[in-house]
Amino acid sequence: MNQSTQALLTSKMSAESLQKLMTINNDEVTDFVAEAITLCEPDSVWVGDDSDADVAYCRQLAIDNKEEIPLNIEGHTVHWDGYFDQARKKDVTKYLVPEGVELDKKLNQMVRAEGLKEMDDLQRGAYRGRQMLVRFLCLGTTNSIFAIPCLQITDSAYVCHSEDLLYRRGYEEFKRQSAKGDSFEFFKFRHATGEVDERNTSKNYDLNRVYMDYTQNTTLSVNTQYAGNTVGLKKLSLRLAIRKADREGWLAEHMFIMRSNGPNGRKTYLAGAFPSACGKTSTAMISGENIVGDDLAYFRVIDGEFRAANVENGIFGIITDVNASDDPVIHDVLTKPGEVVFGNVLVKDGRPYWLGMGEDIPLAGENHCGQWTDGMVGPDGKPTTCSHKNARYTVQMRDLKNADPAWDTPEGLPIGGIIYGGRDSDTNVPVREAYSWEHGVCTMGATLESETTAATIGQEGVRAWNVMSNMDFLSMSVGRYIQNNLNFAKEIKRPKVFGTNYFIKKDGKFLNGKLDKGVWIKWIELRVHGDVEALDAAYGKIPKYEDLKALFKQVLNEDYTEQAYIDQFSIRIPKVLAKHDRMKAIYDTIADTPQTWKDEMASERARLEKLQAEKGDVISPFDL
Repeated sequence: MNQSTQALLTSKMSAESLQKLMTINNDEVTDFVAEAITLCEPDSVWVGDDSDADVAYCRQLAIDNKEEIPLNIEGHTVHWDGYFDQARKKDVTKYLVPEGVELDKKLNQMVRAEGLKEMDDLQRGAYRGRQMLVRFLCLGTTNSIFAIPCLQITDSAYVCHSEDLLYRRGYEEFKRQSAKGDSFEFFKFRHATGEVDERNTSKNYDLNRVYMDYTQNTTLSVNTQYAGNTVGLKKLSLRLAIRKADREGWLAEHMFIMRSNGPNGRKTYLAGAFPSACGKTSTAMISGENIVGDDLAYFRVIDGEFRAANVENGIFGIITDVNASDDPVIHDVLTKPGEVVFGNVLVKDGRPYWLGMGEDIPLAGENHCGQWTDGMVGPDGKPTTCSHKNARYTVQMRDLKNADPAWDTPEGLPIGGIIYGGRDSDTNVPVREAYSWEHGVCTMGATLESETTAATIGQEGVRAWNVMSNMDFLSMSVGRYIQNNLNFAKEIKRPKVFGTNYFIKKDGKFLNGKLDKGVWIKWIELRVHGDVEALDAAYGKIPKYEDLKALFKQVLNEDYTEQAYIDQFSIRIPKVLAKHDRMKAIYDTIADTPQTWKDEMASERARLEKLQAEKGDVISPFDL
């Protein structure tokens, strides 16, 4: 470190913070901190380590700065984002690519030099009058093959507090890797809240930018407080991890991990990719099963075994429709003492309220709109609700009653099944099994769709393609990403692959009950171990009636009728072939579509057309 850098750091930090930084003994870390000081011009700089005292400092600072407001229950706080800062903004989230380089045309990108200049201009002087916070965290379990150290710089104590709930402490991990003497790869994040309004929320939402400089493993964000844009270790790091995994031969996925409890105490771990509103969190939290993680997973081959680790330490979940009957585990955490950060809910007399909570909601209070009353119109001229539909809660894994005791094991957990969960009203059966890894990746994961509803979008039945529920976070071409999945763990026993669809309808009514997913998961668990047989439905294997009848009685204590089985598991061949046509139109535009994808789709179409010729357009499962 040169003398000018030493002088800069000394002028901004206490002796204690400086000592913490120097103990890391890493020039890349020091340079990133110094660059942030020079650009953002903080009044002072605080460096945190893994101590409980430093974690408590960030939480209290968030309260002192009024980024979080204490609620009636001990440990509970609420954070509000600005009215126009309630979710990730795809249009301003871009990859910075070197001159002459182009990522997949479907990805939002700009020339790196231009993006860095714009971000520097927006962040210049952004910390004046504020304290710069430096935090060391870790994706994946520390001191393990899954660990990716991360360095977060921000002026928001709320961001730091959220990260302390959501991720492992990483200061000692930086020290451990630095002590090896070799350089090591870590992710870097620099966030600036920007100018704030009278409610202490980011004011210049029109200048919100989130840029990823993947050449330097760095993400930069400004004029935003929403955690999806500011907590760098969330989806921002997923984009960086996908590229790191590509270089190193593993997978970074937008998936939950859960444990399904089988017969005689058997434990089977499953991972699942579900787009928004397709049942992801509710599947990970099924009653009687155990959660490992609800959002992000890393896959590696360890000692010849397909293993997965929860990237995170907590849950940043959507709170809408969380209630005591449908989500008892989460509801329990949200209503008892312990650390919980509520985001963009309604607060009245120190108590939080949200859409779908199953209780009477006050007609006035404070929320993301400010002082709110029922029927109020927002600044955009649109009607408002008591809480935002994307309102959130942040909790730690350790506070969940159904957290799997082995959720944080350094070696990860063996995965028996992968689930791709889509949403459609008229095509796919509730659960089916792929014939092979290749068949599942290509015809279930790579063709994953989610159907919109009139209640949320205004036009029902629009199917949005979302490859493996990861389309928004890809940092390479779609074809390459699919090929990486196909290539992964070729020489080992790979998990079985399944597709689910909880939203099939008849005469406009859902054929699945909300709790039926517990039955489908139990069937998946049995199929992983070959305990039950299945029927060949030409586009996968489906359950037999007698097995589902037994499972409905076992899991839900319900009688499962033959008519319900026919309605749910009939093969609707014209609808499936129409999906094939939609996928072909998409993949015809992807230059590097793997040949395996084309072959698997062609083989499936041939099987479906053969079955159609033999038995008609809609085939009862009893006729298979």
